[in-house]
Amino acid sequence: MKPIFRSLLAAGLCLSLLGVADAQSGELSAAQLAAIKQKLAQRLPDLPPVDSARTSPINGLIELKAGSSVFYADAAGEYLIEGHLIETRSQRNLTEERLDEINRVDVANLPAKDAIVWKSGTGKRRLVIFADPNCGYCKQLERDVQKLKDVTVHTYLIGILGDDSRAKVDNLWCSRDRTQAWLDWMLQGVTPPKALGVCGSPGQRNLALAQKLRVNGTPAIFFEDGSRLPGAANAATLEQRMAKASAKVGG
Repeated sequence: MKPIFRSLLAAGLCLSLLGVADAQSGELSAAQLAAIKQKLAQRLPDLPPVDSARTSPINGLIELKAGSSVFYADAAGEYLIEGHLIETRSQRNLTEERLDEINRVDVANLPAKDAIVWKSGTGKRRLVIFADPNCGYCKQLERDVQKLKDVTVHTYLIGILGDDSRAKVDNLWCSRDRTQAWLDWMLQGVTPPKALGVCGSPGQRNLALAQKLRVNGTPAIFFEDGSRLPGAANAATLEQRMAKASAKVGG
């Protein structure tokens, strides 16, 4: 996102919240949404297309959903805000909750056959990771993941950092013990042997899956409640998010 969007003036939307929002859902009318989408597309062409718009807990402030992102606008459309909305009484991050909602993934239906899978302890908790073998942050994440207990980890290899990454994805997958080869490379720097022949690497399928899930970089982490965390996280943060996810799914 360009810095200009952090406080960009988007004049002329002629928006009035009176009479355009559904009394129960807070969704703006189809006509009003169409007007907003058209105006923002004209004035802010680099902004992701707006999918929906609804009122927020703050009078006069509108929530705009644009792809996997959330923005806010004033009632007249004079200002566009990129940031997080915090409810101070409860200290809830309303923007984070909304992002979790709109970006939720059904991890149970992801193709396990295309992932490197390993578990520790009971393996009762689930963690899904999209990683590039040449991603430094992915290597740091892998070291922190090794500290987790009672977890099953599904790692989808995607080669997004160039030809060498794509070759490593195939070589790792085609190794006799792909899980050990992955850990040896990520933790010890042991280069996987070059794949001989064709072994049915899921590299292209994983790239398509990542695109479908709007994974824009690595690492990307998904928890068992479907929430996601873009970027690396330390073991303590992972434990906190996993405990929260397990509570939501009744684990």
